[in-house]
Amino acid sequence: MFLIILGFVVFLVGQAFAKRDLNLQRLAGPVRLAGILVVIVGVLTSCIIQIDAGEIGVKKLFGRVQNDVLYSGLHFINPLLEVEKMDARTQNYTMSGIADEGRKAGDDAIRVLTSDGLEVTIDLTVLYKLIPSDAPRLVRETGLDYTDKIVRPLTRTKIRDNAVYYEAVALYSTKRDEFQQRIFTSIDRDFKRRGLMLEQLLVRNITLPPSVKASIEQKINAEQEAQKMQFVLQKERQEAERKRVEAQGIADYQHIISEGLTDKQLQYETIKAQLELAKSPNAKVVIMGRGGNAPVILDAK
Repeated sequence: MFLIILGFVVFLVGQAFAKRDLNLQRLAGPVRLAGILVVIVGVLTSCIIQIDAGEIGVKKLFGRVQNDVLYSGLHFINPLLEVEKMDARTQNYTMSGIADEGRKAGDDAIRVLTSDGLEVTIDLTVLYKLIPSDAPRLVRETGLDYTDKIVRPLTRTKIRDNAVYYEAVALYSTKRDEFQQRIFTSIDRDFKRRGLMLEQLLVRNITLPPSVKASIEQKINAEQEAQKMQFVLQKERQEAERKRVEAQGIADYQHIISEGLTDKQLQYETIKAQLELAKSPNAKVVIMGRGGNAPVILDAK
């Protein structure tokens, strides 16, 4: 558009030269020709526009948004049109309590009140993108700064609205996935009405109040101690059972021996020992007992 206007200005200057003295009249023709060439170049450059990969173009004519969308590639358009290029790829908006980690400088975490009246701090990342067919409506109704007008305030509001249905400890532990799915459904519905698509909602961190966190740590420590004591008791029971089985085995062995070991058996074993002794070449001293008791055998070597 700038070149078209510049070409008209140059052409008018050439026309003005034609009405002046002879010296300026000589320059009138070339100046007018240059103006015409500039206008032609301006028209050609204004008629051809390139939309890069991952972008879309929304056309505006004298401030009025057109309904059709330009996608990636080269396009031949009306030179009077103004094209707003918009990012159609996945975008992210992070709200974090860590400085310089989120979109806003400083602490930008979301502070919510739970059903038990405690304040919980949530770090969140929103993944979203434009719905290309709805981009003209988004520009017409919201403008190009839809991140600050829709994504940020709507997300923070929906999180606060849904956090009141959960207790702080449940939100931190057992109900975390349920809470994330609940706010995803709520935000996705409103995003689509505005021309945006919610791809994913990432609850990165939930920070409990210090008092609640200390109580949870004490509870966890107590549970660990109880589990340790259960392990010790179980080990002692197993050791007692092992000793009982061992004692029972010894008692059973002694009972079997006492029943099977008779006098005749002892005499038989004595005779076998004496036979082995008789085969030995060494001298032996045999002390015979009374009453048929087994002899005492001494090595006289």
